[in-house]
Amino acid sequence: MMSFVGEFFGYLAGICTAVVFLPQAIKTIRSQDVKSLSFLSYLIYCIGMISWICYGIYLHSVQMIIFNSLSLIFTAPILYLIIRNKK
Repeated sequence: MMSFVGEFFGYLAGICTAVVFLPQAIKTIRSQDVKSLSFLSYLIYCIGMISWICYGIYLHSVQMIIFNSLSLIFTAPILYLIIRNKK
């Protein structure tokens, strides 16, 4: 029973942290407005997600790999738009 509870909270946390950037990604991609977004924040976040994915691979943690990959999928396009539109 306790294993199920732990797994439940692991998946819940993963889903929440993965989809938190989805509304921002949708809004930014639609509007192409990145003036108020911080390049450094998104860069550090993406580096962090890549690091978590690598750590998840090292630990063989499917949850860590999946949910951090989703987070990266939602934030990397924003980082790309910031870089593209700041030039």
